[in-house]
Amino acid sequence: MTAVVDLRSVTKCYVGEGTPVEALHDASLTIAKGEFVAVMGQSGCGKSTLLHIIGAMDRPTQGEVWLKDQPLHTYSEEDLTHVRRTQVGFVFQFFYLLPTFTVEENVGLPILLTGGGETKDKIGSLLERVGLSHRRKALPQQLSGGEMQRVAIARAVIHEPALLVADEPTGNLDSTNGEQVLDILHSLSESHHTTIVMATHSETAASHARRTIRMKDGRIL
Repeated sequence: MTAVVDLRSVTKCYVGEGTPVEALHDASLTIAKGEFVAVMGQSGCGKSTLLHIIGAMDRPTQGEVWLKDQPLHTYSEEDLTHVRRTQVGFVFQFFYLLPTFTVEENVGLPILLTGGGETKDKIGSLLERVGLSHRRKALPQQLSGGEMQRVAIARAVIHEPALLVADEPTGNLDSTNGEQVLDILHSLSESHHTTIVMATHSETAASHARRTIRMKDGRIL
C-alpha cells in the first residue's frame, strides 16, 4: 500500500546549555495509508519527539522525513505550518479547545484557519459520528472530559488530513471514556482509512491499533 509516513535514519538532538541530548537515534519507520499504529515506551523514550517530527511540528537533526511524497526535512517553517494546517490532524492528552467557542465552532476551526468555505453539514456529520450532535451549541466548560476529547477528534479530522497524530489521547480519561475515544479512532482507521499514529503508555489502548511499535532510549526496537 501507499506509504503515508516514511522516516529514513532520523536522528534528533536537542542542544541546551550542556551536552546535547539525543532524543531519537537513527529511526526508520514506514506507515501505510489507513494504518493505525501505536507507539509505546517509558516516559522520555522519544515517543513525543517521534510524533512531533512525523506531524511536521519539529524537524530532524539528520535523516529524511516524508509525508506521502513531500520531503518535510527540506521544508521551511512556513511550509511546515501549511502542512500542519492542511494535511495533519492532532489530538493531545489535554484537549486544547477554545473556551469561548461552541462545540461546532471548535470543530470548524481548522477550516476557518485555512480560509475554507461553508462547513455546517460536515460539522454536523462529524458530530454525529462521535456521538455529540446534541451538544453542538455547548461550550467546552459544559462538557465532560470524554466529550471534550471527542470534540478534539472531530476537529482533528474535519479537513480530511493525510495523517492523524494522537499523543496520549486517553491519558486524562477514565476507562469508559477512554474506550469510547479508542473506538472512534479505530473506526476512523477501519471505515475511513485514516492513517493514525498514537503514542500511549497503555497496553489496552495499544490493543486497538493494528500495529505496535516499541521505543527505548530514543530507538525504535
